[in-house]
Amino acid sequence: MSLKIKPAEACRFDIVSLGEIMLRLDPGEGRVRTARSFKAWEGGGEYNVARGLRKCFGLRGAAVTAFADNEVGRLIEDFMMQGGVCTDYVKWVPYDGIGRSVRNGLNFTERGFGIRGAVGVPDRANTAASQMKPGDVNWDHLFGKEGVRWFHTGGIFAALSETAAALTIEAVEAAHRHGVIVSYDLNYRPSLWKSIGGLKKAQEVNRAIARHVDVMIGNEEDYTASLGFEVEGVDESISHIEVESFQRMIGKAVSEFPNFKATATTLRTVKTATVNDWGAMVWMGGKFYQSRSYPGLEILDRVGGGDSFASGLIYGFLTKGDPQWAVDCGAAHGALAMTTPGDTSMATVKEVEKVMAGGGARVVR
Repeated sequence: MSLKIKPAEACRFDIVSLGEIMLRLDPGEGRVRTARSFKAWEGGGEYNVARGLRKCFGLRGAAVTAFADNEVGRLIEDFMMQGGVCTDYVKWVPYDGIGRSVRNGLNFTERGFGIRGAVGVPDRANTAASQMKPGDVNWDHLFGKEGVRWFHTGGIFAALSETAAALTIEAVEAAHRHGVIVSYDLNYRPSLWKSIGGLKKAQEVNRAIARHVDVMIGNEEDYTASLGFEVEGVDESISHIEVESFQRMIGKAVSEFPNFKATATTLRTVKTATVNDWGAMVWMGGKFYQSRSYPGLEILDRVGGGDSFASGLIYGFLTKGDPQWAVDCGAAHGALAMTTPGDTSMATVKEVEKVMAGGGARVVR
């Protein structure tokens, strides 16, 4: 089973993402609770994938999202422009002056160190993106007239509101109607679903979306929580994914969702906030492909590592179509992204290829 991807010359965009983009406020080496200054970045689970494909791998990308039209929204737009991501499909919503009816999302994130884990404090209620709804986007124009090769979205955006979930379903249905490859990162976050129906609602929404997904991305918790797949013999106390349990779970998933042409997961053992064992695995065409492993990977900022894995994986499928090369590319890109601050990748394609080939960390002069 292969991915039938549209040729580049027939499309305006190689990648389009749907999701919320927040302003990340980072206290650096300190703590949010004691910070007196913050470094500002942009970030969002779905957007990070499109930006990585544009900035690192040089593909043509756009993001579908919404901002309140104020200085914070324009700052995030400026970050998007610096990353080379097309802003044509940003919906601008009039700002009421104080954010009573619409605002832009903030995410206070500290990186963690050693035994102190990373901490995220999102402030995103009533955001413009969370209020997006079916009918807001002319998908037939985007996917049909303009042309898109790959569409990516995820469970974070779908969890923001009932209308965001409905828009996600509308989007993946339209993508399939126009022959666009759809990838979806389950990205289960209990805090996002808690006030809108919890686990039951998460499974209802994600299973509806899953019927239209070609490439499903997620770890063991994502599959069990978001899609309801339980696998015997999985020790929930461990912080990494057992390869054999993931393989059994995928067997169940693809039997229920035969539309899955590929599935992917990162393999992470958390030793400390700054030292992880890292790798990845892909299932495609009845076979599993595992990346080279990165034991004892030193991490500066783990946020966005999974998104950078996804962008490297998609780049591999778009350019070579080889699942082994794609999973190796994704794992290398994710590893490099976690060596720099912020949600998004600062790696280059040459650095990714060097790591894939086993290159070390000697000084480049």
